Amino acid sequence: MAHPLVSSKDAHNPPTPVLRVVVANKHGENLVGMLHHAGSNKDDSIMIDLATALTKQGIGAFHFDFSGNGWKCGGSICLYLRRCSQFPMVVNLSGRFYLEKGVEERLGKEFMDRINKEGYIDVVNKSGIVLYKVTKESLMERLNTDMHAACLSISKECRFFTIHGSADKIIPVEDAYEFARLIPNHKLHVIKRANHGYTSHRKQLCDAIINCITSEAGNAPPQSRAEQSNPRTTSFQISPSCLSYL
Repeated sequence: MAHPLVSSKDAHNPPTPVLRVVVANKHGENLVGMLHHAGSNKDDSIMIDLATALTKQGIGAFHFDFSGNGWKCGGSICLYLRRCSQFPMVVNLSGRFYLEKGVEERLGKEFMDRINKEGYIDVVNKSGIVLYKVTKESLMERLNTDMHAACLSISKECRFFTIHGSADKIIPVEDAYEFARLIPNHKLHVIKRANHGYTSHRKQLCDAIINCITSEAGNAPPQSRAEQSNPRTTSFQISPSCLSYL
């Protein structure tokens, strides 16, 4: 279900439609995302900045949050590792390879005792607002995921790009080197001095991702006349692990 939204009316920037898309999953939860058409403009954040950069290049963008902020699939990057055969290209943005790390920082030192007792842990921010719920099932899925085997299983037909900041203190750049070492068709781009949120390196980040996408389109085989009448679209996925701080 798509609901049109309108950006702020500005004399120099006429409003462009942004669609709020709602999709129900099998658990009865709603997946809510924003579909940006070329030319749309939104407020600042990593995914918003990236969506804006993509639409300026004439590439539509749809961004959303995973149910459970990535925990239900054992870390958001795992979802793509399992489904890479469906996409010719995946961009892994600051993904975590060592999934056993970062758990205590988010859930607390006694997280196993708490989750065994209650069956779940509510992760809250500094204001006490619940950000998301971590169930025991999702936690164990994350801790039991074999990232080494998952990386080796990726098809050589899938072009896999990893982008990571060299000064990332949330997910060390060493995780990016592990992806590069194991995934068959892989390209690694490390942005020097960039932190986990790419605070001072947004342009470098957007440029790197756009270069990945346009290089993929440039390497596509020539289209036939029939295909030219129905233009090809490049399908790709970006794993926004940097937003989950896991």
